[in-house]
Amino acid sequence: MTPADQRPCVLFVCVHNAGRSQMAAAFLTHLAGDRVQVRSAGSAPADSVNPAVVAAMTEAGIDIAAEVPKVLTVEAVQASDVVITMGCGDTCPVFPGKRYLDWELPDPAGQGVEAVRPIRDEIEKRVRGLIDAITSLD
Repeated sequence: MTPADQRPCVLFVCVHNAGRSQMAAAFLTHLAGDRVQVRSAGSAPADSVNPAVVAAMTEAGIDIAAEVPKVLTVEAVQASDVVITMGCGDTCPVFPGKRYLDWELPDPAGQGVEAVRPIRDEIEKRVRGLIDAITSLD
């Protein structure tokens, strides 16, 4: 097994995979680099990422314009070490041996960039704490 195969895998889940989970995945990818495998998905994915979320992330120096919402699969959960839910409730499958965290964050759906900025900043803060927690397990 190569060291890359031993990287922790984090899955971010929200209902539409168009806002919170996309921002969290982008921050984790940006900040942790190749130390962590990152996935995001939604229990009922939207057709596209929220444009206000794309704009807010661009302000933070991260381009997620090419991202596409993905459907949550049992396989994605099984392949992940840490599953972070953001408002998907009971639709997220639960498997023994996985670490689950629930981040209660406002839904940016239908909001403008001004309303998305504080959500983005809180997600970045939580992701930074998450990196410290999961990379210290090595």
